[in-house]
Amino acid sequence: MRLYKYKVKTIMTFIKKSIFIFSLLGAITASAQSFSAKVVDKKTGEAIPFATIETGENQGVITNEDGFFTLSENNERQPQDSIYISSLGYARKGVLLQHVTENTILLEPKEFEIKEVFLTNNPLDSEEIIDRVKENLDRNYSTGLSNKKVFFRQSDFKKMNKIDFGFQKSSIEELNKELMDSIALILPKTASHYTEIAGNIYGDYTTPKLHIDKAAELYDKSKDLSSEALTDRLEKIFKENIKPNSYLKIKSGFFGTKVDLEETDNESQDGKMIQIRTENPDDAPTLLTNQKERIADIYKQLFFNEDSELDFLDKSNRYTFELKDYSYIEDASVYIIEFSPKGKKDFKGVLYVTTDDFAIVRLEFDNVRPLKKFGMFGINYRRSIFKGKMLFGKDQNGKYAPRYIEIEDGSTFGIERPLKIIEKNKHVKGRRKQNELSLELNIQGASRVKYELVVFASETISQSTFNAATENTNVKATHLSSYDPTFWQDYTIMEPNKAIQAFKVIEE
Repeated sequence: MRLYKYKVKTIMTFIKKSIFIFSLLGAITASAQSFSAKVVDKKTGEAIPFATIETGENQGVITNEDGFFTLSENNERQPQDSIYISSLGYARKGVLLQHVTENTILLEPKEFEIKEVFLTNNPLDSEEIIDRVKENLDRNYSTGLSNKKVFFRQSDFKKMNKIDFGFQKSSIEELNKELMDSIALILPKTASHYTEIAGNIYGDYTTPKLHIDKAAELYDKSKDLSSEALTDRLEKIFKENIKPNSYLKIKSGFFGTKVDLEETDNESQDGKMIQIRTENPDDAPTLLTNQKERIADIYKQLFFNEDSELDFLDKSNRYTFELKDYSYIEDASVYIIEFSPKGKKDFKGVLYVTTDDFAIVRLEFDNVRPLKKFGMFGINYRRSIFKGKMLFGKDQNGKYAPRYIEIEDGSTFGIERPLKIIEKNKHVKGRRKQNELSLELNIQGASRVKYELVVFASETISQSTFNAATENTNVKATHLSSYDPTFWQDYTIMEPNKAIQAFKVIEE
């Protein structure tokens, strides 16, 4: 086991670090500034999610899962007086913004009679179509340098299904069962955290640069503060009960860690403090670093990338493909092909493949079994959710590039094992053992993160332009305690869903 030196902090910090290392395993605005609307099916009145809103050549936006979108003229590279709306199975529709008088745009389902044509003139079966897709990957997808204007949203959700410290015994009076039970009750059981950025991505899919124009974080700070308050309380208890020159022996089952205690005159009057030597806060990842890493992770999952976990093309012989139907996306006719795993492969989904150049222009996927699972020594972990969708459109060079990527990644975790924190002192006479806290941990929870990347505009750039592109490393996000519809009023974004709009910190 790795040793940690202690100087400041408390046993609560250790519990948080060592246990949770596993558990963390509208209306139209008729002005020159913005335009908002909802896209719905003309016949059924149902919202049309992920419809494409073209605002100019190689630029546009996507409706959210509730069918809403907003455009900001100030954020458009080439502001237009009209837009074009299209979605799978619907006729493409042009709209003059000045003529729109309602906040709902109706799309007409597109009647098509192409099935018979393809059955007679182009009788390819599903396996042959997939072969053509693989043959045309390099030709169809743009992998060169580009400047993409983007909006990125990361939604994190955590849930603690069970928190039981299983108090066994303690030689420190204040660290009793009542306190440990109260800790379990105070710790938050659910938490959500939303991060949103608007900016530009420069480069290719392997070494991008990111320039963030504006960022927001929507979460409840008080949940973190309650934990810190609890940490302060435990710190006081240990400072009053631990002897100078002591060290802690932390044992969990077969494993043990020795923790030294050192005197620090400048930290407290009696010099007795506990600290886990962790990363310097100044060295913590910045907003820019975190968002770059997340976007790189998303890019890695593009199905034409070698390192993608989506292996239905690379290992196509391990999947079954079935041609289900035909449809239209924008003005392009597409095959609709469902795929499912043979044996122990991981994914099922639907491919929308153009009939002329055999490009996948839409992908929906879902895992059918855990991608990873681990269970040993009372610790369990299952990566149980990995699903999403990808939409592609042609760029200025006639190649396909992402317009929208959504990935949802979730896991469950648990720890059921003993934990002992023993204070020892080698400078006292008699037995070295001074104090002991003994627990039987039972902690179960789940975490889920959803990524949404929208590309509003894309243009090819040269190597020199990429080299000259800058990143604003000191950019910080604005903390919001509730959804504020005016925060992004000068930016084109993907409209928030109902859960984000309803988020509000409850004041206690």
